[in-house]
Amino acid sequence: MRYTPAGVPIAEGVLQHTSEQMENGAARQVREDIPLLALGQAAQWLQATPIGSEIRTNGFLSAKSRDSRTLVLHINTIEFLEGTSNGPILQEKG
Repeated sequence: MRYTPAGVPIAEGVLQHTSEQMENGAARQVREDIPLLALGQAAQWLQATPIGSEIRTNGFLSAKSRDSRTLVLHINTIEFLEGTSNGPILQEKG
């Protein structure tokens, strides 16, 4: 984890997406590695997430920087889908 000059935490990583999608009436296996970025509380949650954890994220796609055309998933919230006896845990905002 790193910090902005204002002290806001930033975490970066890679989300490994795996799913089966329908395309033109046929099932298609999808597997993609998606670069991700999280700021603030979401960065702290991401930093504490064990590698290989099943999560659901909410966020948006944007260029990595003003001068880059590389897309990055900016995470706003993280929902943990495994490892809890009472179902998924949603990261609370704030």
